[in-house]
Amino acid sequence: MKHNTSEILKEQDMSNDVITRSKKPFSDCKIIERANVLRDNDLYFFFRAIEDTAASTVTVKGKKQIMIGSNNYLGLTHHPVVQEAAIKAIEKFGTGCTGSRFLNGNLSIHEELDEKIAKYLGHEKAIVFSTGMQANLGALSAICGPKDLMLFDSENHASIIDASRLALGTTFKYKHNDMASLEELLESNVSRFNRVIIVADGVFSMTGDILRLPEIVKLAKKYGAYVYVDDAHGLGVMGPQGRGTMHHFDVVKDVDFNMGTFSKSFASIGGVISGSADAIDYVRHSARSFMFSASMPPAAVATVSACIDVVSNDPTILENLWTNVEFMKNGFKELGFFTYGSQTPIIPLFIGDDMKAVKMTKFLEANGVFATPVLPPAVPKGEALIRTSYMASHDKKDLATVLEVFADAKKVFEIPSNLH
Repeated sequence: MKHNTSEILKEQDMSNDVITRSKKPFSDCKIIERANVLRDNDLYFFFRAIEDTAASTVTVKGKKQIMIGSNNYLGLTHHPVVQEAAIKAIEKFGTGCTGSRFLNGNLSIHEELDEKIAKYLGHEKAIVFSTGMQANLGALSAICGPKDLMLFDSENHASIIDASRLALGTTFKYKHNDMASLEELLESNVSRFNRVIIVADGVFSMTGDILRLPEIVKLAKKYGAYVYVDDAHGLGVMGPQGRGTMHHFDVVKDVDFNMGTFSKSFASIGGVISGSADAIDYVRHSARSFMFSASMPPAAVATVSACIDVVSNDPTILENLWTNVEFMKNGFKELGFFTYGSQTPIIPLFIGDDMKAVKMTKFLEANGVFATPVLPPAVPKGEALIRTSYMASHDKKDLATVLEVFADAKKVFEIPSNLH
């Protein structure tokens, strides 16, 4: 078909008249606007560059600070036995595995750690993931299929929330540590689904609450549900030899899946899922974050293994931790801080107003204390807090200094002694 000259010119004019649409910048997002406000007022406390670390102190901008914002509960990041194990692993296996365990990155020490931690936790089998986040993402999305239901506590960790988005099944929340709310959901939904999985943190990371696990177990038996415990903040801390929340309550056989992370008490990075042999074998062959992620580096694996040995054989570590926790809990009580009744190494301090929490963090930093503010949406609106946490390696002199600084801060910022 022939086109005349005028038609061709008309088509060219139309093509030159295309309207382009500008890209919407991310700088307009509320989260960036909020961050910029903090930066403009010298109150931005995220991504602080730590230049040096010791047992319980850090150096930031050349200034030494007492660290009370870490999850290094057992203080093992600088333990000589742990450091030596990591060095030897690098010398033998190199710095990385460059592949997933599923295919070409499965070292003998990975399998040894699987066996060691299964025995430590008291379950038949365990499988080690590259991170704790990946453990939850992979295991829960594999376990909760299209005809399954996941019921989880409203204060669960973000990794569980993200896992529920990946899972093909249905997800409902129940009120925090509220067994009546959980039973209501179980009673009305259990007959509608193939499997029902109750998922909750063993120790809740913001408030330091302990899961009402015996009551969870009782309800799970009544309604034929599975129990999945995210014990990221309980592993290494709770129970005899730090074996976790299910040991703390002596309900190991009643927990179907136990998740733990190595980035806290075990001074490294990685995660673990433990349970029955068939359940863990299913996860090994189904969890995409396990199958398609490079495996834990050798030094990290050796570090975790050494940490288990240390905490299992040296009871003074946990004794020191709980002595320090009790000292700080009593100290904050005497100062009149509201601490949410925490019974764990996580001691949150209610502040209330967002900007007051941030300004108080600045005050603490200026006085040699490294702490972290927690703002909405991580906590409810109007309940900004400063999350403090303690280690076995803290000494009483440093902790006494921390209490003195907080005593001054409470007066300066007029911090209330209760939630309302």
